[in-house]
Amino acid sequence: MARLLLILALVATVFWVYTIVDCAVQAPSRHRGVSKGAWMAIVILLPVLGGILWFVIGRGRAAGKTAAARRAPDDDPEFLGRMTASARADQDERIRRLEEELAQLDSEADDPQPPKKSTDPDNPPGKGDDDTRGQRGAVG
Repeated sequence: MARLLLILALVATVFWVYTIVDCAVQAPSRHRGVSKGAWMAIVILLPVLGGILWFVIGRGRAAGKTAAARRAPDDDPEFLGRMTASARADQDERIRRLEEELAQLDSEADDPQPPKKSTDPDNPPGKGDDDTRGQRGAVG
């Protein structure tokens, strides 16, 4: 039992020191909730609980991961500023051509086409399909 308590005390001390160092080296802009000095006091005065609170609540996100980086292109003013009127016009023209092609394909699909006449003398139209050619006397 004494060994277990000694190991737990050692782990708690290492965690406490790591938390103090982590809190001290973080930029003040990455501290959430209260100021950097207040977090240092919390971590030092409440060794294990303060460290848990620091990692759960106090530690902010990295500076590179801002809300602007996760913005959709149509919400980003820089992206919208880069788009020129000619690029928009080209895109509109392409969409118009694709819609015309789609309408043409739809109209072709709606028009019934007469069946093609066979030019094969062994298989005149109406005699059967090509699957049975050359299978005389076969039982299906």
